[in-house]
Amino acid sequence: MESFIKTAEQQKLIDKIKELQPQFLAREQKLDQPNSFPFQNIKDLKRIQYHTLTLPTEFGGQGMGLYEYILAQEAISRGSGETGLSIGWHAGIVLEYAENRHWRDEPARWILEKVKNGALINSAATESNAGSPTRGALPRTTAVRDGNDLILNGEKTYTSMAPVLDYIFVTATTEQKEVVMVIVPRESPGVSIDETWDSLSMRGTASHTLILDDVRVPASHILKDIAGRAGAQGWLLHIPACYIGIAAAASAYAAEFAANYIPASLGKPIAEAPNIRQTIGEMELELATARHLLYGTVERYENSRDKAEMGEALSVTKIAVTQAAIGVVDKAMNIVGSRALSASNPMHRHYLNVRAGLYNPPMEDMIKGQFATAAIERFQDK
Repeated sequence: MESFIKTAEQQKLIDKIKELQPQFLAREQKLDQPNSFPFQNIKDLKRIQYHTLTLPTEFGGQGMGLYEYILAQEAISRGSGETGLSIGWHAGIVLEYAENRHWRDEPARWILEKVKNGALINSAATESNAGSPTRGALPRTTAVRDGNDLILNGEKTYTSMAPVLDYIFVTATTEQKEVVMVIVPRESPGVSIDETWDSLSMRGTASHTLILDDVRVPASHILKDIAGRAGAQGWLLHIPACYIGIAAAASAYAAEFAANYIPASLGKPIAEAPNIRQTIGEMELELATARHLLYGTVERYENSRDKAEMGEALSVTKIAVTQAAIGVVDKAMNIVGSRALSASNPMHRHYLNVRAGLYNPPMEDMIKGQFATAAIERFQDK
């Protein structure tokens, strides 16, 4: 990724994260345990003020944009994919605000002051058996007005970074059947976390279930109304950035293994075998191609006058880069061989974690369906 660093400011940012990568890698094995979470990694990132990376300067943040954010997310994920995906939601949500200024003024100023002072945020939109909000499902979680307050009831799944969240942006349906996003302080009475996250992939994100039981918050905590389809969301490129970071870690491990493993039957490092060299070259080519697509899309997005027109490019990039990351990890597994399946070997974690990208938005089947419909309609119109 070094060839994609363009400024001294970007280099300084990545250098800070690189200093953390060895510690992140050393702690990764602990994330195989049930209900684990990279607490120390998040503390280390907050120590370098990563939580303010995308916070606008007028609110006391660093004011960095999408390009710097994606560079940083790849670098973090090379050390720990779970850490990268977790903190990425926080920084991305703040970046979305910085770009669109789409929150109500009073709650926006209030929550961004909290972020400046170290608060971590994430949204909670998905509900069990209710369908994905990206597919148009309405929240079953309710927000009922009681004087100057709202009473919230419901459950939300996939609440990533749950153990350290300070504020959660909850989508809920009002009595008027409108959908709103409400800021819920984690310490509010009636808020609890059910540790349901038992995924084999990205276990360390601690994406547990949020439970809201007669949670009372001021009505002024309504952050925004949610109506219609969202515009282009460039910040969601942190998802493929995370998985290409995991793939880069897997590729580096496989190359180092190949350079140093000398089987008795060969008498020299396996890296000298033509088939292994070919596979390493293929991994590097796939990584480079994916990065050119990813960072090229970021630059196009940042330079676009109408970012709403970038929706297709964002979707294609997410799918293509994630698929490339999966392919790279598979090749790395083949180089390492059966050792890659050992619980003590980091390769098994890369193999499992990179596959989580298939289930992060946008979903591949939705995009293929849209492309298929458009292709067929072109001929039906004739």
